[in-house]
Amino acid sequence: MANPSRSQIAGAPRLRVVQAGPVEAKAPPPSDEELIQAIENCDGSAADALYERLFGVVDGTLYRVFGRREVDHDDLVQTAFEQIVTTLARRKYARACSLSTWASTIASHVGLNALRARRRERRVFDRGVSADAERLGPVSGDGESRESARAEIRGHLAAMAPEKATTLFLHDVLGHELAEIAVMTGVSVSAAQSRLVRGRRELQDRVRGSA
Repeated sequence: MANPSRSQIAGAPRLRVVQAGPVEAKAPPPSDEELIQAIENCDGSAADALYERLFGVVDGTLYRVFGRREVDHDDLVQTAFEQIVTTLARRKYARACSLSTWASTIASHVGLNALRARRRERRVFDRGVSADAERLGPVSGDGESRESARAEIRGHLAAMAPEKATTLFLHDVLGHELAEIAVMTGVSVSAAQSRLVRGRRELQDRVRGSA
């Protein structure tokens, strides 16, 4: 194919180039410190950003407390966030640990308290259960047996003193270090370690006693 002549190029219609305007840079998300200050200053606009920042932590912590999402899971998430906001607004967050770590501690408290409440309710309900029904054991099966064992451990945690159960859950389930747990629960590292040791021993004794 022959190349176009100069006259053909000159007579060809020219494309109009439109220069795009400056692209607006997306504002970076607020830092944890900015969110905390906004909540302390009663800035309601920070609530949505705080929810987005911490939802995964709160949701995941509650899931690990119960091993599933219960029918009232959303209510528990809401309760945890109400306590988080209240804690920040009252300036009770000492900033000695990360905001997400602090949120996981509060969610743990909410979840374990709910377990204790359900255990108390179950005691009342069980008084009316017939002896025949009480003798019925769990259906056999590896998966169901494991879930039954996990449910039993949750029941034991709910029966333990809150400080030991919370320390045990934060360390052995959520994987927090003792130094973090000490900050989150307001005790010394040695006290946190003592709670962990005593909690593990009590849990083992409870499991052996129910075997």
